[in-house]
Amino acid sequence: MLITKVYKPSEVEKAADELKKGELIAFPTETVYGLGADATNEQAVKRVYLAKGRPSDNPLIVTVSSLEMVQKYVNDISEDAQKLIKRFWPGPLTLIFKIKPGSLSKAVTGGLETAAFRMPANRVTRELIDMAGVPLVGPSANSSGKPSPTTAAHVFHDLEGRIAGIVDDGPTSVGVESTILDMSVQPPTILRPGAVLGEEIEQFLAKEIIFDRHKVTAKETPKAPGMKYKHYAPAAQVLIVDAQDWQAAFEWAKRQTEDIGVMGLKSALPSALPANCIAYDLGTDIHTASQRLFAGLRYFDNEKRVNWILAAGFPEEGLGTAYMNRLKKSAGDQFFKKERLN
Repeated sequence: MLITKVYKPSEVEKAADELKKGELIAFPTETVYGLGADATNEQAVKRVYLAKGRPSDNPLIVTVSSLEMVQKYVNDISEDAQKLIKRFWPGPLTLIFKIKPGSLSKAVTGGLETAAFRMPANRVTRELIDMAGVPLVGPSANSSGKPSPTTAAHVFHDLEGRIAGIVDDGPTSVGVESTILDMSVQPPTILRPGAVLGEEIEQFLAKEIIFDRHKVTAKETPKAPGMKYKHYAPAAQVLIVDAQDWQAAFEWAKRQTEDIGVMGLKSALPSALPANCIAYDLGTDIHTASQRLFAGLRYFDNEKRVNWILAAGFPEEGLGTAYMNRLKKSAGDQFFKKERLN
C-alpha cells in the first residue's frame, strides 16, 4: 500500500516534487482541502477519479496560482471576468470559461468545451502550484459523496494509502466549497453557491446574474462539481431542523432507543439535552456553522457512529444559501417533520 506522507508548510517543495512525478497530493485552501494532480498529466488526473471513487463525467476544477496560468488555456477573458478576478482572486470564487480546443484533457473537462478555474487564498497552496510549475486539478480531497474535508486529518481518514501526501496547513477558514460562476454564458450564471455571494457579484458588476437550480439529468454532463451526484452525505441519515421545530425534534429524540446526533448553534441548544443526544456545537452564527458543518457530519461518521443526525437549518439568504445547499444534499432534502411524533 502507498505510504501517505503529511507535509508541513515548510516542506511544500517536497510535495511539489511528488506532483512533478505524477503523484497525488492533497492541499489546503480557505474552503476545503483539495486533491491535487498535475492538470496537464492525463494519467495523473485519471488517478484522482480512482482515488476518490468519483464518476468520470464530473468535471474537475483547475487550481492556479496566477492569471497567466489561466491565459494558457483561455483565449477570451471578458471585461467582467477580469473585474471579478481583480476583486475576488485569490479567494473562494471559481470561474468557468470556454477553453482553447484540446488545451486540457477530457479527463479534466468531462468532455466539455469549458473548464472551471480558481486561485485559492491559501498562500502555501499557491507556492505549491508555483513550485510544481503547472496548474493542479483540485476536487475536494475526500471519498466521493462523503462530507468534504476541512482538516488534513479528514483527508488522511479517507485517502490514506491512495495518495502520496497531504500538505497540512491547519483547519480551513470558510468550510464550504467555492462559489462557481459560469462566465461562458450570458448572463453569467451561478452553478454552486459559496462564500462569495451572488448578490455581492450582482452589486459589483451592476448587472443581473442567473442562479441555476435545475436538476442535472442522468444523461447530462454537469458543467461544475456538485450538480449531479450525491454529495456531502455521512453514513447517518441527516434531518434538517427548522428553528421552530427543535422542541418537537427533542421530544422525538427522547423516544428513541439509540443515540441521536445533534448539530446546532450554541444559543439554540438547551443546557440539558435528552440523555441520548450527543451535541456538536456549530458556534454562534451562520459563518461558524458553515465553517464547522462538514467537520460535524464527519464527527458523527467517524467518532460517535450514530444513525440519525438532527442538524440546524438556516434561512436561505446570504451565506445561508451555500450552507443549506450542502446540508440539503447531505440530508437528501429530508427535514424533520412533527408527524414523526405520531
